Amino acid sequence: MFSISANALLADFGAVSMKFDPAAGLGTQLQTLTLYLFFAGTVAMGAGALYFFLMRSNVAPEYRSTMVVAGLVCAIACFHYLKMTDVYKTGEFPTALRYVDWLFTTPLLLLKFPLLLRMGERGTKFFWQLVLLDVAMIVTAFIAETSQVNSERWWTFFLVSCGFEAFIVYVLYMSLGQAIMEAPAPLARALETMRLFVLIGWAIYPIGFLMARAGYGEYREIIYNIADVINKVGFGLVAYHGIEAMSHEHGHSRG
Repeated sequence: MFSISANALLADFGAVSMKFDPAAGLGTQLQTLTLYLFFAGTVAMGAGALYFFLMRSNVAPEYRSTMVVAGLVCAIACFHYLKMTDVYKTGEFPTALRYVDWLFTTPLLLLKFPLLLRMGERGTKFFWQLVLLDVAMIVTAFIAETSQVNSERWWTFFLVSCGFEAFIVYVLYMSLGQAIMEAPAPLARALETMRLFVLIGWAIYPIGFLMARAGYGEYREIIYNIADVINKVGFGLVAYHGIEAMSHEHGHSRG
């Protein structure tokens, strides 16, 4: 058995010391469920990566890069979930690995917006704007995660990170809003849904951050594992079906 301390959760790169006796099994049913969800997350990300790579040849040539990016997001996440599962089995929360994963995968998720909109030079500008905001969000959140709970530094960097996330939403809804409205109808619908993934789906992570403050680290892992699969695999599926719908509607060649 092991106990969870909210203060310990945010020490040592955000990994809590929650040791248990291997001879006694995996601990509580909640901890067993969490472990199974790490396994499920690994499988889901791997399956998503394989699916998107295979579907690359099933879309119009100009959108194949989007499918490659969707596959890369899931492949990177699959690797990290494999590592996170190993860390969790030792009795620690793999918080540091989560931030490494997000540092690689979230910019790639945002890359799908300019890729689908095919904005050329303007798309490159928006991509780098989104990437800089995203990296700043992840870095400041990690600084907060590794600070003493409820300290001034903890709250300051947490709120700054939330501010960067709000700026990302602003860019997607305001700066890119007109371009999304002018996109072909199937793509516009897909892009509008993808924006909701960022607006609502990404809101799970600051909520999970506050759950650690209350000592609900185990529940946070469960929520993060489920949200990660939805926000990565589901995000890619929405993009793929938008491309497919547009290809059928306009009779695009797939040669």
